[in-house]
Amino acid sequence: MPFEETKVYYDGSHYVAIPHTERGSRKRKKLKEEPIVVENRTTTRKELFNDLYASSESKTKRSKKKEITDQMKDFFPNKKDADMFVEENFQRKRRNLICRRTRLFRKAAMQEFNYFCTFTYDPQKMDEDTFRTKLQYVFRHNSTRKGWKYIGVWERSPEKHRLHFHGIFYIPDGTMLGEFEEKSDYSIGDAKRRKTKQNTYFAERFGRNVFDRLEHTTDANRSLTYIIKYLEKTEERIVYSKGMKQYFISDVMEEDVACPCGIGDAKLLLFDDFICYDQGEIKGQVSPKVIAEMRKTDS
Repeated sequence: MPFEETKVYYDGSHYVAIPHTERGSRKRKKLKEEPIVVENRTTTRKELFNDLYASSESKTKRSKKKEITDQMKDFFPNKKDADMFVEENFQRKRRNLICRRTRLFRKAAMQEFNYFCTFTYDPQKMDEDTFRTKLQYVFRHNSTRKGWKYIGVWERSPEKHRLHFHGIFYIPDGTMLGEFEEKSDYSIGDAKRRKTKQNTYFAERFGRNVFDRLEHTTDANRSLTYIIKYLEKTEERIVYSKGMKQYFISDVMEEDVACPCGIGDAKLLLFDDFICYDQGEIKGQVSPKVIAEMRKTDS
């Protein structure tokens, strides 16, 4: 008997299916937080923690904890309560990061990518807010009109704190803007000069940029790891193109299940050559082409 309407994702090594269940998700009741006053403004302990956490991103975990606790201890009856609150919120940040990282990999696994790009803010052309807004408008416009796909994150350079956007892109043939020109510049990561490809469209409008061609899946995975490194350093949200989902929907036959897995065996580990079905119709052996034809979902 088939498992109907399962949600399937790729975990980096294997395809995993989550069988459909009628059990609805229960919304957790949001606790009302007691307001506090900090420097003549009303906020909450959680909001204050988030502000302090973001402003101390360059520090080590131990020094960050100590600094945040020292600045928050006056809002608790005793230091033990302050320590407990800070520890719980560090764990919350860690859980959120794991969820964001998992969501990023699952969304990326549903796509093909062919470029890793970096766009650097040029103060001679516009201010930072305009740079963010206009650059993301170009991404969204070409995603809607020309089928571009992208995942990226904003980051500041460690020394000059100049704003960058790092992203992994799928740009279909014939939809590239501008032309490529070869540039030679110094790579801090490689500690040497290297030749790069710069796009004239983005150079004229936004400033320095680098387009690295991704030839293999390992190149794409390496680029995703690079993006995650910045995600872990900052509180910036990941930027996704519209319509990028975590799962595709497929019926799964019992013979395509290698074994149950996950907590309480709630998931199904699938064989690498399993057959995809859409509402009883055979779509074919799993592949990027077949996945592109399947229905998608994000929840």
